Amino acid sequence: MNAIRSTLFMTYAIIWSVLSAPLVVIAGPLLGGVWAYRFGRVWRLGTQWGVENLLGIRPQVIGRENMPDEACVIMAKHQSAWETMTLQDCVPDDAFCVFVLKQELLKVPFVGWGLAAMKMISIDRNAGKNALDQVVTQGRERLKQGYYVIIFPEGTRVAPGEKRRYKPGGAYLATHVGCKVVPIAHNAGEFWPRQAFLKKPGTVTISIGPAFDATEMSEMDVNQRVEDWIEAEMRRISPHRYPDAAQAA
Repeated sequence: MNAIRSTLFMTYAIIWSVLSAPLVVIAGPLLGGVWAYRFGRVWRLGTQWGVENLLGIRPQVIGRENMPDEACVIMAKHQSAWETMTLQDCVPDDAFCVFVLKQELLKVPFVGWGLAAMKMISIDRNAGKNALDQVVTQGRERLKQGYYVIIFPEGTRVAPGEKRRYKPGGAYLATHVGCKVVPIAHNAGEFWPRQAFLKKPGTVTISIGPAFDATEMSEMDVNQRVEDWIEAEMRRISPHRYPDAAQAA
């Protein structure tokens, strides 16, 4: 059954992207940047319809009251492609999000072209310190425009129960701009595994942590605070993935 669900969804997602992504690409230059985001939301919501109704994967959000009303930096766990869509529903209804992503993604047909039109924060990951400066330059502009910035500090998708080094990009942006930071944990990888065709139905728990002001904090302190909260929360929502947490429970 999961194979059928996954095949139907993949077919639907490809067709929907071919039909809707060009609208995003065209809208920016012709109608102004905000229209690219508006059409991008239509594209995203159409894809999410397939996720919920064909795959049977639905979200359950905890701590929505922790999300600030003003634009901020969101630092989240990254386990699958699912959260790149659904985390955007965690911000206020009239707000838009941008992601920090690698430049190569902008070259992917349809999806990448759409991301480029929405002016996501794209960086050259091989640029070292210059990559951090790229994040600050673009991130400051997006935050001033009222866009929430979402970044995955581990830099790549990790399997449930695993952790990688938390990179400084999000903390570097927040401390240099002076804004609030929100950590988010979730267990999307339980249902939408990393780089896997087969998905399975279920309810993904999204847990939004308390916001804190990164002004006058060091990058190291911001990163450590985010990591401590996310990893502790992962043990709470997915104790079966952490033997030490399961034993404590």
